[in-house]
Amino acid sequence: MKTIQADVVVIGAGPSGLAAAAQSAENGLDVVVFEKAAVVGGAANMGMGPFGIGTDKQTDMMVDIDVEKAFKMFMEYTHWRTDARMVKKYFENSGETIKWLEESCGVEFAGAYKYFPKSEATWHIVAVNGGIGRNGGAIMNKQISEYAKENGAEFYMETPAKKILKDEEGKICGVIAVGNDGEEIQCNCKAVVIATGGAGDNPVMIKERTGYTFQEDMFNFAIPGLKGEGIQMAEEVGAASTPMNVEMMYILPNSDFGPDCIPSVFMQPNLMVNQLGLRFINEEEMQNTTFTGNAISFQKGAVGYAIIDSKIAKGYMKKGVDVVNFVHHPEDVSDFLEAVDHSIESGNPDVVKADSIEDLAKQLGIDPEVLEETVDEYNEMCESHDSMFYKNPKFLKPIEKAPFFAAKFRPGGYGTLGGIKINENAEVLDPQWEKIPGLYACGTDTCTIYGDSYMFLLPGNTMGYCINTGRFAGDSAAEYIQDME
Repeated sequence: MKTIQADVVVIGAGPSGLAAAAQSAENGLDVVVFEKAAVVGGAANMGMGPFGIGTDKQTDMMVDIDVEKAFKMFMEYTHWRTDARMVKKYFENSGETIKWLEESCGVEFAGAYKYFPKSEATWHIVAVNGGIGRNGGAIMNKQISEYAKENGAEFYMETPAKKILKDEEGKICGVIAVGNDGEEIQCNCKAVVIATGGAGDNPVMIKERTGYTFQEDMFNFAIPGLKGEGIQMAEEVGAASTPMNVEMMYILPNSDFGPDCIPSVFMQPNLMVNQLGLRFINEEEMQNTTFTGNAISFQKGAVGYAIIDSKIAKGYMKKGVDVVNFVHHPEDVSDFLEAVDHSIESGNPDVVKADSIEDLAKQLGIDPEVLEETVDEYNEMCESHDSMFYKNPKFLKPIEKAPFFAAKFRPGGYGTLGGIKINENAEVLDPQWEKIPGLYACGTDTCTIYGDSYMFLLPGNTMGYCINTGRFAGDSAAEYIQDME
């Protein structure tokens, strides 16, 4: 076994672990990072940027949001079933963290934006080639890791941590990991930060702790390697557990990374029905992926079918879609019909095309008579008002002209949230709410601030939580070690 020394070991190099490593190194600590993957970033490499309040970008763009307004929105939304002290500290520090990312790590932000029209402009999108693009999170993660290395942090890639060590006094004293050559490494240290990104790639843990069955009623992104080991290692050394949830949204499981016109068109606020052929949501809320994911997960088979006709499709192809967001925002969807045909020919089960409502129903496994009645009722409401769920009249478009199209939406998520109990300083607590000396955790392994629903009205929240709690962990570890010395 190889033995090395450090002040702090960070387990995991996603955004929370990177922030913890960078902050710890900035505080003058010797830092070792164990990461099981070959690259840094984890699930956040698919993201676009973190939450922030009180930033220069918001001032420049005349965004009217402050900590008090955001805090009150957040706590009302969650019914105060969360750690208000953590939320307050996170929000208060979020603006300074954006500045830290810019000035210390060299991250460039394109601006502060809303995710969808009803949300607030708290999402600080990382610039991609000087503008807005997907996967800016990968750029940000690389820059944070470089800043950590500049300050002396040492990264061991493809080196999963296996066990956290405690001494006879109950203090954390080391970590055992396995290098990419198979040799065990013991790093003796004074503090450990767990930042392993949750258990999105562990169907067994997802089922046991959330009740969802992967690929049946939950189609979350399963980023390879996110098995929940950090949560298990924390519990092995006495950490208290917290309820685990999934960061709910809704997706077309087989279409999300295909032509963007398909999800963009089908996510418009048109008719949506369940397997019974009945409406179950005010489709105007489809712009909020959390609300729609929640609603779909409550239906038979955990599926929702978005339905449009050829007139609606051609209208979008000619004039553009009604509602855009920062993930699906194509300027041109004129290739929609071609993309649908190609998708169906390729065997994509997400998309269906039919020459009649009866045939559409049969392909979806819905009683044709019920679906025809629902469509007739909906079309009548399009002539006046939505007497069922009160949808804005501007989104009432009848389903009349063949061919008809449907998409099968499922509940999804980026991964799991929660598992390790911490306080607002990212200090890990035992079942008696006592601190475990030298143990810290951050990011999605600990994120229980949303209650039962992700707060999409303040976008960028999970990535923002990860980076801010990572910095809290780095500061707390430094203070702990200083007190020891």
